[in-house]
Amino acid sequence: MKVSIIMPSYNPEDIILNLKEAIKSLEEVTPDFEIILVDDGSTNNGFQKLKEFNNRKVKVVGYKKNMGKGYAIKYGFNFVKGKYVSFVDSGRDLDPRQLKNFLKIMESKDADIVIGSKRHQDSKVHYPLLRRFMSKTYQLINRILFNLKVKDTQVGLKLFRKEVLEKIMPKIVIKRFAFDLELLVIANKYGFKIVEAPIIMRYRFKSTIKPGAIFWMLWDTAAIFYRAKILNWYDKH
Repeated sequence: MKVSIIMPSYNPEDIILNLKEAIKSLEEVTPDFEIILVDDGSTNNGFQKLKEFNNRKVKVVGYKKNMGKGYAIKYGFNFVKGKYVSFVDSGRDLDPRQLKNFLKIMESKDADIVIGSKRHQDSKVHYPLLRRFMSKTYQLINRILFNLKVKDTQVGLKLFRKEVLEKIMPKIVIKRFAFDLELLVIANKYGFKIVEAPIIMRYRFKSTIKPGAIFWMLWDTAAIFYRAKILNWYDKH
């Protein structure tokens, strides 16, 4: 298996349509792929619909209680078989066919990790002004706290060499809001080469960012800083 795509899902709308579009896109990337779709405790009968979706390229797994995106990805990693592993959001904001360019970048630059970046000079992104401001502010905080040499940690399209995740995944603690950040902080700590790639993002998400989510995002970020810089926790575990 060349590429394994972990796709977390929670109470999705039009999930079957999204999944069919993802399969069609990935067939343009490589014929040798699998999708591990992780249902993160959906309450809208979504898991049952997914279980009825019959495609040999798709493996549907899940659990009953909603645990968060980070937990879903970590759970899905137990089922991957590919040489490369990608995280792809289950919505249609980011077309998975962009992974073709990610794979090229990974090989040409001998990268361990390739992450999508809204702030790459070649990215084409239509993003609400408020979200743009909040994203830039959060990334500035991350650069100051963790000395991360990336401009965007949060885009839901990332590609890894499997052996990199085998080392990083056991050390990840965050289950929800700052999972991507913790993963990249650990990767940076171990000297893995991270390269940012341009993306095309079709803005489709309907939800607004709630104050509670902002609070927990910052809380999780502070917890990562405490573990990394105060306790040196990642060195000990």
